[in-house]
Amino acid sequence: MQGDFVSTVLLPASLAFIMFSLGLGLMPGDFSRIVKQPRALLVGVLCHFVLLPLVCFGMIKLAGLTGAFAIGFMILAACPTGSTSNLLTYIARGDVALALSFTAVASVLTIFTLPLVVTFALNHFTGSGPAVPAPVGQMTGQIFLMLGLPVSAGMLVRYKRAGWAISFEPKAARVATVLFVIIVLAAVAKNWVLLRDNFATLAPFAVCLNLLMLGCGFGAAWLARLSRRQSVTLGIETAVQNATLALVIASTMLKQDAMAIPGAVYGVLMYAGGLLFAFAMRRVMAADPAAAMPLACAEQARS
Repeated sequence: MQGDFVSTVLLPASLAFIMFSLGLGLMPGDFSRIVKQPRALLVGVLCHFVLLPLVCFGMIKLAGLTGAFAIGFMILAACPTGSTSNLLTYIARGDVALALSFTAVASVLTIFTLPLVVTFALNHFTGSGPAVPAPVGQMTGQIFLMLGLPVSAGMLVRYKRAGWAISFEPKAARVATVLFVIIVLAAVAKNWVLLRDNFATLAPFAVCLNLLMLGCGFGAAWLARLSRRQSVTLGIETAVQNATLALVIASTMLKQDAMAIPGAVYGVLMYAGGLLFAFAMRRVMAADPAAAMPLACAEQARS
């Protein structure tokens, strides 16, 4: 969005508020809880930070996407899980505590992993054309300012003024949702012709990537013998992305409007697959109470 008010002020400020609202719902215990269930964390990290970028890269190659759209999807795949994953986990009757813990950890890890993936995508998909400069150190610092500081500020407010934070968090979540909608609409309006001409290609790709990652996250957790609640949670955490960050990176950091389109498309369509998955798993949980238990306990309960 080329240095205008939207890209230089609205996008970064909106992302900062969204991450602040996420911080309001986090406590130090969300990080320490990981120590008690390290296997779930390791599976989640594998799915989100390794499997998701690899699957996205493979799909890009199979679909023949190139240039800005290919880079845009790789930027999206490198982003942390979105804060709405916690709501979807709640709807699906998944492990909300695990969702909160993983969201917190993912927001920290992304500060270091995202610049590496974005730099690789820029170098790989720009082909013979001029590469877009992406200094890893500078990008890491910028991502820390947009992710780390707002989340830390939200957690500090939650610690210092817990009562106010708990009462304000639902309002902040609603404001964050409105801001996300505004950001997506602004990206779509700015690049309407480009989106219109390529929607038939980008939308099916986004839907397939979302559904595939829901299945991969759930399947990997199930193979690791986690409970179905945890498997549902990691499926959602693997597939629901912070699309706002993808738009900020493309439009504000790289100043490439076309790279923002995949994030805008996926940011909307991921809720269709996510809600479908959440409600389907909710019915499964209701029909089989043993599904919420660890696998070994569930097998004993059914025998």
